[in-house]
Amino acid sequence: MLTSKVAKRYAQGLLNFTQEAGSTDSVYTEMGDLAKTVAGSKELQNFFASPVIEGKKKISIALEIFKDFSPVTQSLLQLIIKQGREQHMQNIAQEFINKVDEINGVQRVTLTTAAQLSEENISKVLKSSSLLNHDNKFEISTVIDPSLLGGYILRVGDQRIDASVRSKLGKLRKEFQLN
Repeated sequence: MLTSKVAKRYAQGLLNFTQEAGSTDSVYTEMGDLAKTVAGSKELQNFFASPVIEGKKKISIALEIFKDFSPVTQSLLQLIIKQGREQHMQNIAQEFINKVDEINGVQRVTLTTAAQLSEENISKVLKSSSLLNHDNKFEISTVIDPSLLGGYILRVGDQRIDASVRSKLGKLRKEFQLN
């Protein structure tokens, strides 16, 4: 997923501040909660995206929803809304998480398969991949997509290996059309 320059700048500013204040770990957890909350609620996304609702109202609602967050995170929410960047809130939170993971050497891995794989098979796929730095820690999420027909798609950061039957059939189809 491409992240906007706005999200990257706010996330970097927050990271710099939390590193100086020594609160990176607590804000990391809160950013995870913020990203999940906003992603999980279409109503909240529409509320923040609405140009009709004034900023003060958005701030008061955001502070009520996230009242258990630290003053650092609450201040960030206020700043984002005052600057009219509330539609980037989820991306800012996710970009902060990505930056902290990068500092800690954690790789995010997504494995998309046509059917559920056993832990042993997942391990074999990961070990065979050159995209993965096996010295680092990684967080894996699996996605089931029956339209792949077979094989897998492995995504590590912004790199991807497509070893699915669907893509191989698509390549064959193009070859036949060209000949």
